[in-house]
Amino acid sequence: MDLKDLLKKKKRTTKKQTAKNVAIGAGIGTAVGVAAGVLLAPKSGKETREDLAKTTKETLETVKEGLSVAKEKIEEIVKKEKAFICGESKEDEEAAEE
Repeated sequence: MDLKDLLKKKKRTTKKQTAKNVAIGAGIGTAVGVAAGVLLAPKSGKETREDLAKTTKETLETVKEGLSVAKEKIEEIVKKEKAFICGESKEDEEAAEE
């Protein structure tokens, strides 16, 4: 494994970690914002609990959708990287045969 391969591997790892951190940060930020908004609203306890339950369900759905999108993007990146690596390997083999 040469330096070029190590740099490519490091770049892929960094991209994956960044995507993961963004998804986690978005989920946490959404949850904190929703909780603060609901808890600081001037309503009775019963209304607040009902709103909190409703908002929690909505937030859960939003987070699931966001994670689904992030998963699709990550799978797409992985697919492209695999194709790139496989393509590069075939080119290396062809060059070695010549």
